[in-house]
Order: sequence, then C-alpha cells, then structure tokens
Amino acid sequence: MVERELPKLEVAGSTPVVRFSVSARSLIAVFAVLAVVGLLVFGLASKGGSRLEVGEAAPTEPLPQLEGRGSESLTDYKGEWVLVNFWASWCLPCRAEAPALEAFQQQQGKSRFTVVGIDTQDLSDDAKAFVERYGLSYPQLRDGNGDIADEYGTTGVPENFLIDPAGKVRLVAPGPVDDEYLQKEVAPLLPGGAS
Repeated sequence: MVERELPKLEVAGSTPVVRFSVSARSLIAVFAVLAVVGLLVFGLASKGGSRLEVGEAAPTEPLPQLEGRGSESLTDYKGEWVLVNFWASWCLPCRAEAPALEAFQQQQGKSRFTVVGIDTQDLSDDAKAFVERYGLSYPQLRDGNGDIADEYGTTGVPENFLIDPAGKVRLVAPGPVDDEYLQKEVAPLLPGGAS
C-alpha cells in the first residue's frame, strides 16, 4: 500500500481554514446544466403517456374547426380511413409535406378516406394563411393548447396517424411524410389498395 502525504492545512488560531476558489463562469455553467436537466426531467414527467401504438384506439374528443364553423371529432368519420396530420404553420417540415398530403387527398379522398389536419400550438391567423397558401382542401381542426397532440403522444410536428374505420391506429409516422411514403405505406392499407 502506498501512503500519500496530505497537503497541510493552514491553521488560523485553532480552526483549520480551507480556501476554495470558484469562478463566476464555473458557477453559471453548473446552474445552467442543472436547469437543463431539471427541464428535461419535468418535460418527461409531465408528458404523461407515450405515443399511441398500432392497435390502440384513437382519441375522439371534438376540436373546433380551424375556420371557426363548429367542431368535429374522429367519431364524425366512423367507418372511414383517416390520416390524422398534426402540423403548425411555423414548422418547416410541415410546409414540405403539405403539398404531398394535398395530392394524396385528391388522389385517395373518396367517400371512405380523408386526411384531417390538426393545427397544434399555433396562431389561428397563421394557420389559416398556411391552409390558403398550400391550397389544402381536407378538413382542418384546431388544437390550440396541444391537449389532443398530447393524447396522441406526439413529440413534435409533423406527425401522422392512420386511423382505420373502427377508430384504431393502423400506422404511425413521426416526422414528415412525402409522396413516396404515402404511396408505399398508406395507400396499400386503404380500400382498393395501392393506386
């Protein structure tokens, strides 16, 4: 066993004095790290649940229509396939996927399928301008405070959930979708298969 000699402490009177020097920059860095860790823990704890899984029932709470003409719920589409698209006008990937979703709605949007957009945590006027800019013809609902997005377990926008005619989740697509994804993953599940 190797013995090490400990540094000698200065003694002022009968009480040993140990001097620590911490810079303000180090102290700020420690508090910043603690704040980030605290926010992460709070975010995970307050999230509540996890993302809806394939086979689970989709939430059916009504939401106001973006245009302000009443409200709708997934129960209004019972017996139909619904691609629920969570989006926000400030989201760049949402802007990229909007034309593909509209083209898919035009191609597949018959009596047994529709895309339903849910604008979440966004300003109504910005959302309406987004719908107009991209010429979105499918129904648009408003989830102003993000409660329904939380029920779906979204972690951001865009996220898409394909709901079958019985109201069960059949496909989950976190992140943006494009034409290729819609044709290869969504279309084959719809009545009549791939188009």
